[in-house]
Amino acid sequence: MRIAIAADHGGLELKKALVEHLLAGDHQVQDFGTHSTDSVDYPDFAASVARAVASGSCERGILICGTGIGMSLAANKIPGIRAALCTDCYMARMARQHNDAQILCLGARVLGFGLAIDIVDSFLTHDFSANSRHARRVAKINALD
Repeated sequence: MRIAIAADHGGLELKKALVEHLLAGDHQVQDFGTHSTDSVDYPDFAASVARAVASGSCERGILICGTGIGMSLAANKIPGIRAALCTDCYMARMARQHNDAQILCLGARVLGFGLAIDIVDSFLTHDFSANSRHARRVAKINALD
């Protein structure tokens, strides 16, 4: 799977660990930054990943900041994007199966690396239940764009 990933300065170390994990799992990773601990503005990185996913150049996206809240707010401003802030594997599974979320947002200051990796794996291994009542609901979400 081709995955777009980005983090602000607060999520840099977790991003590095996730990139390593994704590459080991034979995923293709497009890293949109940041690449240092210098303070940056998370909306810039969220927009880059969300646009890559919305255009179809990447199938999924992962965004990391201190809490994941800012990244999720910014990514959801891009038309066609459904970004979900998840703090456990159940939320990640439901974000995919029920909401067809394409971008996973994580908080580096609220998750340990092991749990974050498990959440990513859950997000990437579950598919949307397209032939279910949830498809109608996702269509209504899309109509709000």
